[in-house]
Amino acid sequence: MVKNTISIATIGGGSGHFVLLSALRDADALTISAIVSMTDSGGSTGRLRDELGILPPGDILKCVLALSPYRELARKLLLKRFTKGKRLAGHSAGNMLLTMLSQYSGSFSEGIQGLAQMLDVEGEILPVTIDKSTLVAELTSGERIFGESAIDLPRGDQREKIANVFLVPHHAEQVRVYPPVIERIDSVKAIILGPGDLYTSIIPNLLVPGVKQAIINSQAKLVYVSNIMTKFGETDGYQLEQFIDELEHYLGRPLDVVVVNNHEPSQEMITNYNLERAQVVEIDDIAQLKERYQVIHADLIDETSTILRHDSEKLTAALLPYLMELAPNSNTIATSNVSIMSG
Repeated sequence: MVKNTISIATIGGGSGHFVLLSALRDADALTISAIVSMTDSGGSTGRLRDELGILPPGDILKCVLALSPYRELARKLLLKRFTKGKRLAGHSAGNMLLTMLSQYSGSFSEGIQGLAQMLDVEGEILPVTIDKSTLVAELTSGERIFGESAIDLPRGDQREKIANVFLVPHHAEQVRVYPPVIERIDSVKAIILGPGDLYTSIIPNLLVPGVKQAIINSQAKLVYVSNIMTKFGETDGYQLEQFIDELEHYLGRPLDVVVVNNHEPSQEMITNYNLERAQVVEIDDIAQLKERYQVIHADLIDETSTILRHDSEKLTAALLPYLMELAPNSNTIATSNVSIMSG
């Protein structure tokens, strides 16, 4: 197999993006560009953003770790949180290191490159923007919620549905896209979105001016890896078709491929998630879905985890055969637990 024959871009943020990149990292035939949301405002990331005025490092750090050959060791070291010190307590070592590299170099993108070089990252990590902004959600009631962390963690037992999300720039008339992002979208064979929180991890990337138009103009295939569960305050009661409709609204063009989990979680897991007001993402009409998209059905659940998340190895088995088809003179790779369906 010829190395680095298929260029792909991933778009997302948070832990879902980490799992996706972990799944793709070891495929020799892929060249990966990870496009990362810059609206995280919680935890250590939020504190550094507020106290030092820097861009949020947390989601970038996850991508760097996912694409490093030293992933497991690096995770133990760089995700470790300080417990002592008035200002250090609560911060992760990796966030502090990326912050230091960025401030010393005077460039957030150069700081990312420095950390990636230190960890021998294969592929590239691109912030969707290097302008500071705040994510805002407008609810069906007209109420507006400011900040990714406030949107992500609703207060109380009930909240109106999200009607719209947009970015508010801090120091300019509009948020500007990081130029290499447009270059990659224009040149890759496939763009993979998800898994991850729809309104706070995936869509914020599409709100940056220029990104949507670049995707519309791109010849790349659009692949969506569906979430396994809904999320309270964001996608309550959503079926798969509603996830797709919302995503396509912000994309400005239809998806080509939808990757869907077909393995039922344990009843104990479902019960625990129901207590958090989350449900399994169901498909309303599989026949109609197959008419509109190429559908990849696979067992995607990580059985070793105490939380419902995608298994990186299973995700590799689901995605790689399709991605290999995008290479010249490719041969389809058969996998026993994956079914690929199209209308």
